[in-house]
Amino acid sequence: MEFGTFVRNNRESKGVSLRVLAQRAEVNPAYLSRVEAGKVPPSDQLVARLATLLDCSEEELFLLAGKLPATIQEFVKREPYRAAMALTGVATMGVAEPTATYGDSSEQENLSVLGSIASGRPASKCREEHIGRSTVVHADCIEWLRQRSPNSIHAVVTDPPYGLREYNETEKAKLRAGKGGVWRIPPTFDGCRRMPVPRFTTLTKKEQLAMRAFFAEWASLLLRVLVPGGHVFVASNPLVSHLVYMPLMDAGFEKRGEIIRLVQTLRGGDRPKNAEGEFPDVTVMPRSAWEPWGLFRKPCDGLVQENLRKWHTGGLRRESAERPFTDVITCSPTRSTEREIANHPSLKPQSFVRQVVRAALPLAKGIVLDPFMGGGSTIAAAEFNGYESIGIEADPAYFDIAVKAIPRLATYVPGRNGDDGTDDDKPASARNGNGTSKQRSLFD
Repeated sequence: MEFGTFVRNNRESKGVSLRVLAQRAEVNPAYLSRVEAGKVPPSDQLVARLATLLDCSEEELFLLAGKLPATIQEFVKREPYRAAMALTGVATMGVAEPTATYGDSSEQENLSVLGSIASGRPASKCREEHIGRSTVVHADCIEWLRQRSPNSIHAVVTDPPYGLREYNETEKAKLRAGKGGVWRIPPTFDGCRRMPVPRFTTLTKKEQLAMRAFFAEWASLLLRVLVPGGHVFVASNPLVSHLVYMPLMDAGFEKRGEIIRLVQTLRGGDRPKNAEGEFPDVTVMPRSAWEPWGLFRKPCDGLVQENLRKWHTGGLRRESAERPFTDVITCSPTRSTEREIANHPSLKPQSFVRQVVRAALPLAKGIVLDPFMGGGSTIAAAEFNGYESIGIEADPAYFDIAVKAIPRLATYVPGRNGDDGTDDDKPASARNGNGTSKQRSLFD
């Protein structure tokens, strides 16, 4: 509804004449009449006065008048990355239940999202639970990081929703329904049900820019809360890793390499869609057999040994006196028994994440943070290793899953707890004759 029409309808519903409203607003009745007719734009002072006199939201009235409220103007200056995402139609990952719908939001809806963020209204009610040495929080990780004290986290191990799109409310609903959307729902194969994977080849240029913008803000906040020498392990994939890594380096992190998780996944290997018979010998993309985890470090406070003495960080914990932590880890896909404990599409296996989390604290002192907790695998791994940890999760359903799953995952033993040790996601031809497959044991 246009500003003038809104004012006139609101005024008439209250039984107030144009002359009386003009007198209360301290303007000429002829001027207010032209404003209601849409012939002249209202001044900022008039919009603010009418919001009070008509008992309506000042922010909404400013938006109807085609103006940005002062709170939003301040927010745009303070948080340009999040403002850009809201205004360009891409819902921010940290805001639960956004008003704007991904990809096809109107400008008015985007401004409403922006106004909600700028005014400080919480997207969802925060909830905190304590599990052993760990604290898990239902919150927006960006807001949580903004409020966290500087130099208070010692390491980060996380698997972020780096595609932006796959974890918005619309796509999660399609995933949970098992049909449609960005999630690829593969058929059963060799008697085994395959887990869904998101299609990142569908990301548009605008979505890629929004993704970089989000990680730029996330990285700057992360740099502030990490102690000097603190490491960040961030899961990615070969298609989008550069969109995650570059913002971290631009923020001031040192790239320390990549941890390669050798694992056969469903990504790639397909023939051209709807032309498989015509091009039987063609693969559109190589079948993925590895998963990259970017490794970054906040610059040390002096030499590494000085940083270790002061902050207990700067290096990685060795697997043993004889063997250092290595950057290639052989790992089978997440077992079905683990997924029964924590039903999350991106759940990482304990056989892998326990090794990464253990390495993150070189002296076994400090706090490990997972700002995108998901099903709780990182927090469970911290519990297994006897570390303090904090997990942040914005989705209420996944938060509830994690709260229940963390104690069980922390005590989970691959090959036991009802797990027969088979590779559920591999065909029989890839297994040993007895139906099991070899997997590197923890710290062998």
